Amino acid sequence: MHNESNTVSVHNKASRIRLLLFDVDGVLTDGRIELHPDGSESKCFHIRDGAAIMWANRAGLLTGILSARTSVATTLRTKQLEMPIVLQGVTVKLSAYEQVLADYQLTDTEVAYMGDDLLDLAVLARVGLSAAPADAAIGVRQKVDWISSARGGEGAVRDLIEVVLRARSLWPPIIESQADPESDLSHG
Repeated sequence: MHNESNTVSVHNKASRIRLLLFDVDGVLTDGRIELHPDGSESKCFHIRDGAAIMWANRAGLLTGILSARTSVATTLRTKQLEMPIVLQGVTVKLSAYEQVLADYQLTDTEVAYMGDDLLDLAVLARVGLSAAPADAAIGVRQKVDWISSARGGEGAVRDLIEVVLRARSLWPPIIESQADPESDLSHG
């Protein structure tokens, strides 16, 4: 997956991305869910992924989630990150994905999607840039364009966002903004 010709292909695909879409459990989190006696649940989200999502938003890219599960923790985190596309409880991810394309007037080539398991394969097969965390199911890793060296919930999302921002020449303003505390891009 990481040979030189694939690197050029990934860069070319990433340069067309307008929407970064992610599965949640196993991608934005490590896939573990802590259940509490009162029936509530907890998930851990990585701060680097959150910062990168904010950078992508502020750089003018759309961000969103497409999750089979519904979770209060996910709702709270997506609100914190100002993610405009939040689809939870989606049993047929491809149908929801197609609706996102229609709603935002996007084509497949303008979407990057990161998934980690079999429920994600149909969407991964359609998007312009398919990606997976390092610990995704082997059947997913074998099908995607790009695999992060980070595991789900441990910075894989940030890695993908950096690939896209670099390919779109949006990375230098992010770097510059980190030196300028007054910049809109510096807060994540």
